Amino acid sequence: MTDHPNSAVRAKGLSKKYKLEWTRRSLIALEPLDLNIQEGSVFGLLGPNGSGKSTTMKLLLGLIKPTEGEAHIFGYPAGSMAARKTIGFLPENPYFPHYLTGAEFLNYCGRLCGLSGSDLKKKIDQLLERVSMTEAGHRRLKTYSKGMLQRIGLAQALIHDPKLLILDEPTSGVDPQGSRFIRDLMIDLKSEGRTIIFSSHLLEQVEAVSDEVVILDRGRKLEEGPLSDLLTLPGKIEIEAAGSEAVPLEEIQKVLEKEGMKDVVVRHPRISLEEYFIRKVKNEKKAKKG
Repeated sequence: MTDHPNSAVRAKGLSKKYKLEWTRRSLIALEPLDLNIQEGSVFGLLGPNGSGKSTTMKLLLGLIKPTEGEAHIFGYPAGSMAARKTIGFLPENPYFPHYLTGAEFLNYCGRLCGLSGSDLKKKIDQLLERVSMTEAGHRRLKTYSKGMLQRIGLAQALIHDPKLLILDEPTSGVDPQGSRFIRDLMIDLKSEGRTIIFSSHLLEQVEAVSDEVVILDRGRKLEEGPLSDLLTLPGKIEIEAAGSEAVPLEEIQKVLEKEGMKDVVVRHPRISLEEYFIRKVKNEKKAKKG
């Protein structure tokens, strides 16, 4: 496979079939899939349960072997030691040793990656601060909430400073504030030039952070492309303006219709329920501090 110089991930005809025991039939987990994910981009995997999202991630990680096709990570064959060194991974339902503290767990992960000494200690402190877990770093993992476990999971994925992050449902079971925190962290990581592949059932979150998405269903690719192309409605324009409440919306609509515009809808903009919730909680905290 010839890799584009700016490609983080390239897959060609990547597929996976499982033979069903006691029959001659096979289960198709993933039909031949082509991917070209650019460095420094956020790529969303969308689809219902059983669509092939986790299978795609496992193939890119080298956790399972493809039935056909191949994939390369920064030019290295998927599953090779060189490819794995570039990847940080957070599975959907990770198991962490609950008897360790957050800092001890990161120390364990760092040592597995070949880190040690003062450099590892410094890295652990930096990551705990980055995921807002400094105060909880010396607590045992068994005392952590789901959101805290996800944050420490993100920290372990970053321990060896990977170029590519593969995150399977990183906000699964996390409250809206935790979900927003993870979303903002993904945006920060992208700004550092890292590439992110993630799956999520929260379509609003996918829309907020993804540059491109692929939609899978029953192992088959239905659609792929930049969100700017997929979500733009052709033949329509949107106007946003700050104005006085004294100006009736009906008058604005009439002016636009006189200019030849059709199917004009004029209304006040709305924020998402998630945004409203976050604002209310933040304002309540500020009020208590004041």
